[in-house]
Amino acid sequence: MKHSIKKIFQNLNTYLFFVLFFTFVGMMLTLEQELSFEKVNNLNTQKGIIKTLTKLEKTDIELALIQFNGKSVQLLQNIDKLRSLHSYDYSGTILFNHSDEYLRDLTHLTQLTNTFNDSAHDFYVEEDTEENVEIAKENLQNTYIAIITHINMILFKNMAYDQEKYNLIKYLVILIFILVLPATLLYRKRLNSIYDDVEFLYQVDKSKRGHDIFSLEADAISLRMNRKTVVTDNPSMLDPVTDINNYKGMIHSYSNKKNLKDSNFTSVTILEIDNFSKTKRAFTQEMTQSILKKVAYTISLHEQPVDVIARTDYNQFTLIFSRASKEQSFKDIELIRQSIEELKFNIPNQGHVTITVSGGLVIKPNNTNIEEATKQSKEILTYAKSIGKNKILQTRDLAEIEM
Repeated sequence: MKHSIKKIFQNLNTYLFFVLFFTFVGMMLTLEQELSFEKVNNLNTQKGIIKTLTKLEKTDIELALIQFNGKSVQLLQNIDKLRSLHSYDYSGTILFNHSDEYLRDLTHLTQLTNTFNDSAHDFYVEEDTEENVEIAKENLQNTYIAIITHINMILFKNMAYDQEKYNLIKYLVILIFILVLPATLLYRKRLNSIYDDVEFLYQVDKSKRGHDIFSLEADAISLRMNRKTVVTDNPSMLDPVTDINNYKGMIHSYSNKKNLKDSNFTSVTILEIDNFSKTKRAFTQEMTQSILKKVAYTISLHEQPVDVIARTDYNQFTLIFSRASKEQSFKDIELIRQSIEELKFNIPNQGHVTITVSGGLVIKPNNTNIEEATKQSKEILTYAKSIGKNKILQTRDLAEIEM
């Protein structure tokens, strides 16, 4: 079974997007870990400031109060910074639901900090009696223990949060590796096979003449490249006037190419040159052959690698096209009709003569053979000729008239 390069690259595009997405998720989780380290440093810094506030020299009370005011404000600013850092903790908010708990801890830390600042302030300004100083010192010690304990609790919780994130990253990396490894090996193999097809078509390596083609597109190109060789080897399949397929060649070519059409629609069209019959010859034999050759050449300009064109009667050409949509098939046939109409022939005693064609187009169902589709196309062509000339009709046109 041959593979479509188009589908391979579509799937490869999806695969690369998948890798990009999970790499982005991994990057975000890594950045969150960096923010977690900043939180830990912030909390440890607060512990250091708090410890400093309990050991200010009281000999110079004014200097002590200046230092106290600066460091107490810094404590509150550090808590605000923790809130700011937490706003980027997307996994903790979305996946682990830590946000509410963490914000409550920060709110309580703010309350404890305010209480500690008040106690420290009272301690440094208290000068009444030794008893009052002892009470202020005890209050400072109690608030110090409370706030340090709470900060340590936040640090322990942060470690637990980080452990959960680490587990997520660990399982995510393992999952990505399990998915990416076989996919990478598969696409590496397929891309190498595609390159082998290109190398075979380019004939860089002459030892690959017996190469088994991997892709549908390369097979179609190979058939197109070898078409002249096949014709030379089988002259009975050629129309001697136009050098395109005759009916026998058409059947042979279609049999070789029908498996290359992927999911496209196959159309069968019979074009007949108007007022150009074997029994009523309007031109000399030389001019007749010239007209047939130019018409055949004009049709071949629109031929794609999976298409088949043939001269199947004196003034008839059969076109088997594979297109992505029914509309595109009709559009291409209509374009051929217009191109033929633009041809001008200088006929002695007649001047410039315009050649037109009429045609019948059918979309061949998968369960219908080419002979049956050709028969249906001839029926539509007969109707097209009966209502005039220079027209391309489809199955639906015939159905509308019958209704």
